[in-house]
Amino acid sequence: MTILLTVNQRIADELGVRVEQVQAAVDLLDAGSTVPFIARYRKEVTGGLDDAQLRLLEERLNYLRELDERRTVILESIRSQDKLDAALEQRIMAAETKARLEDIYLPFKPKRRTKAQIAREAGHEPVADALINDPTNDPADYTAEQLDGARSILVERFGEDADLVGDLRELMWKRGQVKSSVRKGKEEEGAKFKDYFEFSEPFEKLPSHRILALLRGEKEDVLSLGLEPETQEIAPGERTVYEGRIATKFGIADRGRPADPWLLDTVRWAWRTKLLVTLGIDTRMRLRQSAERDAADVFAANLRDLLLAAPAGTRATMGLDPGFRTGVKVAVVDGTGKVVATEVIYPHKPQGKSEAAIAVLGALVARFGVELIAIGNGTASRETDALAAELISRIPDRKPTKVVVSEAGASVYSASAYASAELPDMDVSLRGAVSIARRLQDPLAELVKIDPKSIGVGQYQHDISEAILARSLGAVVEDAVNAVGVDVNTASVPLLSRVSGITGTLAESIVAHRDKTGRFNTRAGLKEVPRLGPKAFEQCAGFLRIGGGDDPLDSSAVHPEAYPIVRRIIDRTGQGVHELIGNTTVLRSLRPAEFVDDRFGLPTVTDIIGELEKPGRDPRPEFKTATFAAGIEKVGDLKPGMTLEGVVTNVAAFGAFVDVGVHQDGLVHVSAMSHNFVKDPHDVVKSGDVVRVKVLEVDVARQRIALTLRLDDEIGAAGAQPATPDRGRPTRSGAQQKRPSQPQRGGGAPRDRDRNAKSSPPASGSMADALRKAGFGQ
Repeated sequence: MTILLTVNQRIADELGVRVEQVQAAVDLLDAGSTVPFIARYRKEVTGGLDDAQLRLLEERLNYLRELDERRTVILESIRSQDKLDAALEQRIMAAETKARLEDIYLPFKPKRRTKAQIAREAGHEPVADALINDPTNDPADYTAEQLDGARSILVERFGEDADLVGDLRELMWKRGQVKSSVRKGKEEEGAKFKDYFEFSEPFEKLPSHRILALLRGEKEDVLSLGLEPETQEIAPGERTVYEGRIATKFGIADRGRPADPWLLDTVRWAWRTKLLVTLGIDTRMRLRQSAERDAADVFAANLRDLLLAAPAGTRATMGLDPGFRTGVKVAVVDGTGKVVATEVIYPHKPQGKSEAAIAVLGALVARFGVELIAIGNGTASRETDALAAELISRIPDRKPTKVVVSEAGASVYSASAYASAELPDMDVSLRGAVSIARRLQDPLAELVKIDPKSIGVGQYQHDISEAILARSLGAVVEDAVNAVGVDVNTASVPLLSRVSGITGTLAESIVAHRDKTGRFNTRAGLKEVPRLGPKAFEQCAGFLRIGGGDDPLDSSAVHPEAYPIVRRIIDRTGQGVHELIGNTTVLRSLRPAEFVDDRFGLPTVTDIIGELEKPGRDPRPEFKTATFAAGIEKVGDLKPGMTLEGVVTNVAAFGAFVDVGVHQDGLVHVSAMSHNFVKDPHDVVKSGDVVRVKVLEVDVARQRIALTLRLDDEIGAAGAQPATPDRGRPTRSGAQQKRPSQPQRGGGAPRDRDRNAKSSPPASGSMADALRKAGFGQ
């Protein structure tokens, strides 16, 4: 219990909340409640902790519990060796990190026979003790074998001092640097890592994308990496600060005593052969873990924006999966996403049957009342976009709207077991067109069918630990699905399985019950689903919607457990439930405090009244589309100074990528996002935003585009400089991102960012500096 209270207190301190709030949240999590459920329906219990706080709380709780489990194992191990005393136990109990715990445990950790152990068995430990405890003893009085043994014993003693190791680890992190160089003969093959051929940067300043780029370059055998303990060269024979710390810790100094030179040489030997090696491994791990954590955060933020992108809604949509030789795959889905027609057309080279293709598409538009045309953004996308434009120009009225949509992950879905079950009689190539159409109608509902890692909005996602990525992305998908809510009568198994309290097996059971008995008319009807017990119902009911059912409250986010509150409001106002829902005048005249009872407090009552005012409101933005400039179809068509409309496809730590319709994303470096300092690009833009940008520089040979969101920037001499790649640019498998990873739509009108912002110089000091930071003109 003492450890548990300590865990809760630590989490409370980190979150800046009361320990009682943490305890309440922990109790709910341990009882099987999910973060979305607790955040929305248990505000009184937790004191209003939001989903972000709860996610952090859950993460820290897992870490600290793992720490305590490891602590218990270590205590038992040392106790079994009869080496556990009160002081050591106190140090172990006080360890706050896994690294500190392992440092303390190291001297007691079972290991293979070491040189030090062999030396002790040979009786050399008294020699080591004599020399370090009394340096007036002369090493010349001992044999070479005794001195070698004594040195091995002292080196191990230095390397297993937990306080010293922890001190040196932090010192190296603050003072050290990574250095990289190109391996001989790898210059041409590894050109994409050119910026790291001769590179150095302090550990503390390395951003995540550079760390991952360096590690990838090393993995691909292009770069040699070195972890240096100092950023400055040390003169030959000069003692390092690290050696000084070791010597001070053990009272070793050059005072003219016989053993002083031998002891100082032992310190140097310990540093170079043991501690530097150990700390190098620790630092490499720390760099990787830090980079993975940051990269996972970037991926999660982009995925959240993608999942919560504006839905086009229940409109008949035609999906076009572009291709040259294999043709353009066509699928038409109705407003519910049901496939009503498929075709394959061959408008592009080598067949070039454009007129026949337009005739087929025109007939489909007329027959099914197509309102939207979703065009995949892969090979032949621009040619297919031009074909759609020609089609639309020939339609006299009720013209459909064309939208370029990310097809990232569509091929993964097409070949998946779920797609085979969902579209069993359809060719794999046509399933991609269906997915493209549906993800325009409702990106969330369609993208949950795909492994998040396959959606392609990450920063070096293939270099991140699978476990870290899965945990982070799983939480994002769960939060997004529950924030929007799910129509239980139309939702797929993958979508239902992301709802609070519903497992994959239970989702299958819900769909099977729906198929067998027909649509659900009430939320209470869910209780008839096999294996959907009271706990699962409590967790999921509020997030499931039933439109056109017996009770209008079932289409809202009001939880069934709170329906008595609504009944009391109905009694108080004299309004029927149908008249009350959406009646802003009546609802805003209510005093929430008057409906508070022993179970439901003010936060819940306030939420209920707000939900009644706008029942089932979708938190996603309004559907908008981006319009690419006519005649701008390839990188060579771009000129510095052009102002274009585009869509943000990916946001990284150093800037944002924007698709302007040339099959190659341009980079808006963080220094070109605003006239004011920008710490995090996500504060300015998010994936899916429709923005207006100005072209700063174009390198056709290397397919590089530099853009700015500051439309008043003047294009000077910097715009003519040759371009070089940005360090750490997020790529797919090491190549520059060649196509957008985001549907061409956003949550608002095109943005002319900071048009009225106060004029001030960019953080870099000049546009030339900004371009260099973006990877141009270096």
